[in-house]
Amino acid sequence: MEHFADRLRAAPQSRLQRGAAAEALGLAREMARRTQAVEEPGTEPREMPDAGMFAAADQITVAGHDFALVLDTEEQVAEAVALVEEARKRAGV
Repeated sequence: MEHFADRLRAAPQSRLQRGAAAEALGLAREMARRTQAVEEPGTEPREMPDAGMFAAADQITVAGHDFALVLDTEEQVAEAVALVEEARKRAGV
């Protein structure tokens, strides 16, 4: 996740506009949704706002750190790593 965030920070604006930032926001929202499901089961998940393409790296960093805190098993960690890696590939960074 940190690597993905660093790549986003270094990416040119044109790449962010072509979908990398949107992919990162989608990942941040998914990690936040999963975290909320563990921390507040049964409640309506809140959606992370779109803070703009230049904030996408920070959003995945914050959501990723929160998500990591609720992972209990090696299987969950492996699934989270795969989730981030798939998003990074789709973002093209």
